[in-house]
Amino acid sequence: MGTRDDLLDKAQPVAAAAVEHAGETERRRALAPEVVSAARASGLFRAGLPASLGGAEPSAAAILGAAERVAEADASAGWCVSIAATSSLLGAYLPEKGGQEVFGDPDAVAAGVWAPRGKAVAVDGGVTVSGRWSFCSGVTHADWIFLGVVLDGKLVVAAIPTAELEIHDTWHTSGLRGTGSHDTSADTVFVPDHRLLSVVDGPPVGAGQLHRFPLFGFFAASISAAALGNARGAITEFVELAAAKHPSGSRRSLAERTATQSAVASAEASLRAAREFYYRAIDDAWQASLSDSVVPEDLRLALRLACTHAVRTSADVTRSLYDLGGGSAIYETSPLQRRFRDAHTATAHFQVNPATFELTGRLLLGLPTETAQL
Repeated sequence: MGTRDDLLDKAQPVAAAAVEHAGETERRRALAPEVVSAARASGLFRAGLPASLGGAEPSAAAILGAAERVAEADASAGWCVSIAATSSLLGAYLPEKGGQEVFGDPDAVAAGVWAPRGKAVAVDGGVTVSGRWSFCSGVTHADWIFLGVVLDGKLVVAAIPTAELEIHDTWHTSGLRGTGSHDTSADTVFVPDHRLLSVVDGPPVGAGQLHRFPLFGFFAASISAAALGNARGAITEFVELAAAKHPSGSRRSLAERTATQSAVASAEASLRAAREFYYRAIDDAWQASLSDSVVPEDLRLALRLACTHAVRTSADVTRSLYDLGGGSAIYETSPLQRRFRDAHTATAHFQVNPATFELTGRLLLGLPTETAQL
C-alpha cells in the first residue's frame, strides 16, 4: 500500500508544474499540457485503482492529501487530480472486462458526472445512452467519462470513451476556470454491459479497504481537498504580500499592523481546525472500512459534515485574506484574486453545498432522512 509520504512526493512535481503554468491554465480554461503530463506521470490521476488494475490501494487520506498539496499550488490542478482519482475508484466497481478496457492502458485517465442526467435504453449486449451532463471536470484531458443514466428507473453509471461524446464549450466561469468543466452530451451512444456499474449498491464483492471507504464521502472529500489546499495557498501568498506592501501613508508594512496580525492568526486557526476535523473524519471512516460491514451511518455523516465545513471555512479564510489585501488583491496579477474566485466557486458544488447541513441537522434531530448517498 502506498503511504501518504509516497503520494506527497509524487505530488511535488505536479505542484511545481501547476505553479509555473497557473496563468496558462486559467487562460486555456483547461490544465496546461505540462500540468497534465506531470499529473499523468505521477500516477495521481489513477491513485484510486484497485490492485487488480495495477493500483497500490493507498489510504484515502494519502490520496486526498496529495490532491490538497497540488491545490496549494493551483486549485484547478488540485481539483482535477482529486476528481480523476475519485473516478479511478470506479475501476473496482466495473466488471473485470470493463475495468481492463477502461484502465488497462497505463496512461488512461477518467473523469465523470454520476448524476443521472442521461437515459439508457437496453439493447442487445448493452445499452444506448443519450443525455447531457454539466460540470464534467477534466473532460479536456480525460480518455474516459463515467456518466450517470437512468435505466429501468435505477441509477446506473456508464463508462464511455471521451471521443464518442460531444464536448460543449460552456465553462466560462468566475473561478476554477482551469478545470475545464464543460458540458458533455451523448446521442444514442452504445455502451456494452461490461462498462456499466452501480454506485448505489455498496462496495463490490471482495473489495479492499480503499473501495470499502464510503464512495460518496470520498467524492465530497475530493472537493474539500482542493478547497483546503487553495486556502493554504492563499495564506502563503498573503504573507508574501503583507511583508512587501506598505499601505498608503504608512511607514509600516501591512504585516506590521496589529489588525493584520490578528486577522491572519484567526484565519490560520480556522483553517487548521477545519482541516483537523476533515482528516479526523476521514481516518474514522477509514478505520471502520477495515471491516467487511458497511461504514456506520454516524461516521459517514461526520465525513460529509467535515467536508462541507472544510469547503465553506476555506472560502471564509480566503475571503478574509482577499479583503486584507485591499487594492493590491483586485488586480489580475495578484494570485489572491484567483484564490478568492476559486474558493467561492468550490462552495457551489452539490456535494458540499448548505443542504449537507440540513441533512446533518435532520439526523441530529432524529427526523426521518434519506441517507443512501452519504
